[in-house]
Amino acid sequence: MTTSFPDPEFYRTNGIRMEVFERGKGFPVILAHGFPEHAYSWRLQIPASADAGYHVIVTNQRGYGETDKPDAVEAYDIRQLCGDMAGLLDALDLEKAVFVGHDWGGPVVWNMPLLYPERVAGVVGMSVPFSPRGPSDPVAMMEQFFGPEHYIVHFNRQPGVADAAFDADPKRFLGNIFRYGGRIDEVSGSADSEPSFNVSLMNALKADNPPGKPLMTEEELDVFVASFANGGFTGPINWYRNITRNWELSADLPQHINVPCAMIYGAYDIVPKGGDVSAYVPDLESITLECGHWIQQEKPDEVNAFLADWLKRQVTA
Repeated sequence: MTTSFPDPEFYRTNGIRMEVFERGKGFPVILAHGFPEHAYSWRLQIPASADAGYHVIVTNQRGYGETDKPDAVEAYDIRQLCGDMAGLLDALDLEKAVFVGHDWGGPVVWNMPLLYPERVAGVVGMSVPFSPRGPSDPVAMMEQFFGPEHYIVHFNRQPGVADAAFDADPKRFLGNIFRYGGRIDEVSGSADSEPSFNVSLMNALKADNPPGKPLMTEEELDVFVASFANGGFTGPINWYRNITRNWELSADLPQHINVPCAMIYGAYDIVPKGGDVSAYVPDLESITLECGHWIQQEKPDEVNAFLADWLKRQVTA
């Protein structure tokens, strides 16, 4: 890692050992990464938020980095993932925090105020918006609309296949998807064409000339490659294998968030924006940046400026 990235600390939380990176003093802000990422995804936000006067806490979530990787698939359901965050607050002797999440970090931070309302001062999502519980199993719905090769359907219906393929060549897989100015939903295409959520990550792995440009330097990419070469992809993919379970577990969960929230979209992200959620998240600001899926890495200055302004207005110690 670069010398500017914090050294790791390790905390016991919710029955696992979690790898955590911290910088700064002040009100705590927890940054939660997505798939297939690492705490290092937030390298461009850590110094800015710390310099702005916040205690920045960046986790490698369960299954990632040097954080524990339980074997059981159900160990990665949303209640366990949010339990890790609540337990981390306990380990750090913190009452509450603002939670910021990108990609899969989004569902984690959106569920924190539903499961642990007293521990949350605010929520900021990136890419993945709050989505109220639907009437039927989300994986079955995606299978009906997109077919068996959609990556979420594939992860669920063909367990172990993607894990083994990505494990066999993590640098090719990560190098093929960590790109900007192109689209992983097609072999070719420009960032300003209409994105599609009908994505096969198996096809992305096979692409010889993926569209767009590399998102990061070789040195930066090697941080991700080394992490997955060591820990594998099964734990991270198990998050997807709990989507149906999460839907079942949320049957009696109130779908209303009573803290200040914000949402940052990428104009060319493949993840659907969804509909109006004002009935569920009444205090919500949103912006859209001219970028794809890797929002905080593609547009770090804009993300940092928005976070600084929003936190200044919304957070009181």
